[in-house]
Amino acid sequence: MSSKERRIVAFETHPSLSSFDFQQNAFKDRSVLITGGLGFIGANLAGRLAGLGAKATLVDSLIPEYGGNLWNVEPIRDQIRINIADVRDEHAMKYLIQGQDVLFNLAGQTSHLDSMVNPYPDLEINARAQLSILEASRKFNPKLKIVFASTRQVYGKPQYLPVDERHPLHPVDVNGVNKLAGEWYHIVYHDAYGLRTTVLRLTNTYGPRMRVKDARQTFLGIWIRRLIEGKPVLVFGDGKQVRDFNYVDDVVDALLLSASSDDSNGQIYNLGAEDPIALKDLAVLLVQLHGRGEHQLVPFPDDRKAIDIGDYYADYRRFRSQFGWRPMVDLQEGLKRTLEFYRQHAKHYWNSDES
Repeated sequence: MSSKERRIVAFETHPSLSSFDFQQNAFKDRSVLITGGLGFIGANLAGRLAGLGAKATLVDSLIPEYGGNLWNVEPIRDQIRINIADVRDEHAMKYLIQGQDVLFNLAGQTSHLDSMVNPYPDLEINARAQLSILEASRKFNPKLKIVFASTRQVYGKPQYLPVDERHPLHPVDVNGVNKLAGEWYHIVYHDAYGLRTTVLRLTNTYGPRMRVKDARQTFLGIWIRRLIEGKPVLVFGDGKQVRDFNYVDDVVDALLLSASSDDSNGQIYNLGAEDPIALKDLAVLLVQLHGRGEHQLVPFPDDRKAIDIGDYYADYRRFRSQFGWRPMVDLQEGLKRTLEFYRQHAKHYWNSDES
């Protein structure tokens, strides 16, 4: 095996599902653009695309608060192109989308709390920039296939469980409002102009390369960091809130499936899992898998309590019935892989002197 092959294999955490083998033909020699490509999901997607023979260009602003990390793609640096640009830069995006076959539109401001403290960057990135990207696509690359990563946050506090795509939309924070606007721009541009757009509403995605230096991307990241540093995992409230989680490899499968088929054009789909878990039980499981440590229940900070959605888990049957997708990595296995990754690579994701 060549060094190039070893580096690509090292990036993979589980083999592609046999039922998804058509991806090999779907992406080989195809030009693919990934916004937010140096971030968590984008980097894992880039690793898979490198193995599928795609010609991938990764766009990322590398703004410190937003999760981009050059080391995320170290194993495939010689297999990809990297462009340091901001999706809010209309001129840059107009240039970058030209000649592309597929756009995985993953860049976003993900912190719910930050969106409430400073709503304007969230508006610019999650709403206005999406409109600019779609306008550029309409004018300069109307055949581009676009997959947009949205969020469960658009539903707000569930009125029933599991949450399906017909559930009322009632975001509880600015981030949810702007992500909802972003996804509906994609649907409108499909309906009005025929752009080949698809929206995936992601739930709690976790795994290697997620942001763990703080809770801006996912609370699970800061839990893992605290465990590795020998600090207790802090669970807000009574810990009875139930959530579902998708391992990043499964999310990458869903993104690739969506991009591979025009049957997904103009559609919105939930992702989700079959093993929702209470957060207190999740903390116990994580401590057990790590082999040491503890969790503590602490009062909900007022700013977080105001935008907490309570119990949430998704009904993803619509996507499953159309594409055959289901999560292949269960929560225990996914957490094992994630813990091992950060035990080995912690120095690339946080400094020991950071608070």
